[in-house]
Amino acid sequence: MSVSPPIWDLTGLQLAERYRSGQVRPSDAVAAIQHRIAAYNPAINAIIAQDDAALKKAAHASDARWQAGQPLSPLDGVPITIKDNIHVAGLPARWGSRAHEHDRPDTDEPAVRRLRAAGLLVLGKTNVPEFTLQGYTDNALFGPTFNPLAPGRTPGGSTGGGAAAVAAGFGPIVIGTDGGGSVRRPAAHCGLWGFKPSIGTIARAGGFPAILHDFEVIGPIARDAADLAAVLAILAGPDDADPRTRGAYGPAAPLPARPRILAFDTIGDAPVDPTIATAFARFIRDLEALGWPVTTAAEPFDAARAGAVWQTVAQAGLAWHIGRHLADRQIGENARKMVEAGMALSSADYVEALAGAQQLRTEARDLFQHTDLLMSPTIAALAWDARRPYPETIDAQPVGPRGHAIFTAWANVAGLPALNVPLARTEGGGGIGVQVIAAPGRDRALIDFATSVLPPLAPAPLIPSRILP
Repeated sequence: MSVSPPIWDLTGLQLAERYRSGQVRPSDAVAAIQHRIAAYNPAINAIIAQDDAALKKAAHASDARWQAGQPLSPLDGVPITIKDNIHVAGLPARWGSRAHEHDRPDTDEPAVRRLRAAGLLVLGKTNVPEFTLQGYTDNALFGPTFNPLAPGRTPGGSTGGGAAAVAAGFGPIVIGTDGGGSVRRPAAHCGLWGFKPSIGTIARAGGFPAILHDFEVIGPIARDAADLAAVLAILAGPDDADPRTRGAYGPAAPLPARPRILAFDTIGDAPVDPTIATAFARFIRDLEALGWPVTTAAEPFDAARAGAVWQTVAQAGLAWHIGRHLADRQIGENARKMVEAGMALSSADYVEALAGAQQLRTEARDLFQHTDLLMSPTIAALAWDARRPYPETIDAQPVGPRGHAIFTAWANVAGLPALNVPLARTEGGGGIGVQVIAAPGRDRALIDFATSVLPPLAPAPLIPSRILP
């Protein structure tokens, strides 16, 4: 006899189906999730700000709409969390930094406005590393966030608090940002689906300064691909607040049922954890056994050039923000070092980096004339100690701060839609994911492909249950 999952373990669309049938009300879902947050957030440290009074009021309003048969959207009443570098009216926006400790915006960013207009319920804000520029989640204000799948280990970053929240049952969806892999890698570490859209798919305006130029985009993390599709249908599309969104996420020719795939399993000679490499190789073999046209090759882009572009833009952007707005405020050691490096750059260095980004975007468009999808591991390392910014070795080889993040930043610089597909969970190192990248602007086709084709292809997790009860 099958046992129904608890309310807090349902996906967003599963919750909405129960609202529709009258089995559950949005206020019931909020109460169940809040009870779980109270029990387990002290250990996970994922959610760092809440407005319970506003949440309760919004939940009761959603109750009434469902009772009247007039939901605002298919996700009306679904509780979500928001990453703490996105402005939400009435909640703090601290960006993981003492420099923004007292910031409390009075307006929503466009994405949050859309979510509220669709009836979704904001549970709270989730933890981030300072200025969302690191691949783990810790800061001087709130301390580290822990991975619910791997005790004592990181959920990754910078949407680590959000990924940990979804994995722990603190709401089925989080809205995060991805500037160099910050949605995809935490999704992989926490066994979840995560999507980085093309530039201009989801509006950005009115929030923190764009220190990563247009490399950083808003994207969701969820427990299944269907929820990603449902929330993107709300978030994506033209918005007067951001001219780049004109014509975004419209109808697109679907991907072939068996698309041409170019697969690569490392970047140059960079090390990859053997467990990750084995899981990825198994996945590719399964595709080939099904008759999918897969070409295995080296990475089809200049990773060193993309990394240099990303680093220059990040360092210069942070130096500009600190120097212009926060010169008298306290920042952490990692941010200070980045600011020093950024101050040593010239305006010519920055302009050259932007020109390099444009060249990489041109090359990416040309690449997709000959293939439909790129596939790689999402992460190069399993989750490491939550208090350390990065693993110092991978497969017994020394690596630097971005050694674990080698697969993701190129898609940001090139402006491409990219998806993490959860592939497996390990004994004590969290999750493993496959990164799937499509041509620029093919967001809708990639998401449709993810919901209809990819889920049955991902092998069963090695460890099927989360660590928490």
